Amino acid sequence: MTEIRLHNSRTRKKEVFAPIAPENVRMYVCGPTVYDRAHLGNARPVVVFDVLYRLLRHVYGAEHVTYVRNFTDVDDKINARARSMQAAGDTRPLNAIIRALTDETIAWYHADMDALGALRPSQEPRATEYIVQMVAMIAGLIARGHAYEAEGHVLFDVRSYPDYGALSGRSVDDMIAGARVEVAPYKRDPMDFVLWKPSSAEEPGWDSPWGRGRPGWHIECSAMSHDLLGPAFDIHGGGIDLQFPHHENEIAQSCCAHPGAGFANFWLHNEMVQVEGKKMSKSLGNFFTVRDLLESGLPGWIGVPGAVIRYVFLLTHYRKPMDWRQATALTAKRRLDIWTSEIEPNKALEREFQKDRDAFVRSFVDPAVVEALADDLNTSSALTALVATGKKLEGLNRASLYSDEIELAQRQLVAGCYLVGIDLFKYLSNGVQRAWDLADYAQKLTLLRETALQTKDFSGIDALKSILLDAGAEVRMSKSSIEVVPGPNFDPSKLDALK
Repeated sequence: MTEIRLHNSRTRKKEVFAPIAPENVRMYVCGPTVYDRAHLGNARPVVVFDVLYRLLRHVYGAEHVTYVRNFTDVDDKINARARSMQAAGDTRPLNAIIRALTDETIAWYHADMDALGALRPSQEPRATEYIVQMVAMIAGLIARGHAYEAEGHVLFDVRSYPDYGALSGRSVDDMIAGARVEVAPYKRDPMDFVLWKPSSAEEPGWDSPWGRGRPGWHIECSAMSHDLLGPAFDIHGGGIDLQFPHHENEIAQSCCAHPGAGFANFWLHNEMVQVEGKKMSKSLGNFFTVRDLLESGLPGWIGVPGAVIRYVFLLTHYRKPMDWRQATALTAKRRLDIWTSEIEPNKALEREFQKDRDAFVRSFVDPAVVEALADDLNTSSALTALVATGKKLEGLNRASLYSDEIELAQRQLVAGCYLVGIDLFKYLSNGVQRAWDLADYAQKLTLLRETALQTKDFSGIDALKSILLDAGAEVRMSKSSIEVVPGPNFDPSKLDALK
């Protein structure tokens, strides 16, 4: 069996992954708070842990892996967004707006992450479906002396858990000195955090021993992971921004609620996303959602195919900051276009792949791809192995030798791409000819031809056609129409002079 090694944030070293029960490998990843579209930074952990999910399924069997990723659908940010909708004229009660808003946002999230090639997790619990479990866990923490009630709130007593700070490597006193914490007169310690808070009559709320209220953010993941995966499971993941305070607080309350269980054995955190070397922010004008990219994204594109976005993510190791650059996206698309051109005529291969994708991968994936992923999800090395297979296939196809060697290389390319989450056949049908909108250039050529037929001067149309061909576009001219489409090596930057 393939040996998987993962960097454990809790021990700060790479360790051999040994599941608690190989027949039931369990992973929990913190999901989104659903009040708006997912931005590029939200998408990175989805791709990272989807790759890990695929690797675990490949090594242990799809039926032996349970992946849970939650939806936080009760939160102050959701309430604020719903109130802003009321202020803008929505006449529905606040709770009705919240339900519609969270339902719509979850549907958006699914559509966007599906476009990135992410498999749906085994379970996707909504926090509001686990209030009973949260109340029970909070009551248990109070009974054990780790939480206390104060002015309608229930707070976790951080000082009651001696190991608090082990994940982030800071003491409680250091955290107080360096952190912005909520100051409240009912707290025993500035670092104590909310497990339960009161709700107004119009806000989402549930009955509890401490009055009508709603849960704090941190208790949600602890209750859901315990109910679906048990008090001890294999992997807990999320973005590095969640390491403190969210994951630190999860550990404290879960370990105190279930002494001796240990909670999660491995902790994995992905780094943040930048855009063209700068922090992504609305003030800099470089903030965009996944949907922005899928629908428009880059100059001259109808939409960036999801596989291209994913390829860019995979180029950078998950524990390093990822820089989204337009040039990188263009390079990624050229690579995918080349790969799909090498497999496009083989319909028998597609039927074989679609029949049982997991079995296809097990049979044909290049061991170098699996070894790269098993080494702490080294997706960059996995892509390097795929590039080598693609170049080998290009050479074989150029030699025009239809052979077993070509078929094997095609299968290895398809299988390896699918293991990292890129379905070449889906990309072929959805992405190749839709990435750039060149209709304006076709219209310009049409007008130039009409003028040339009258003046007998074809220099203008020849010049524009030459530029388009040099950029890698295909110009298809007939007596009745002109069509311009991107070729496999299309480079839109070569058209900048025409703007």
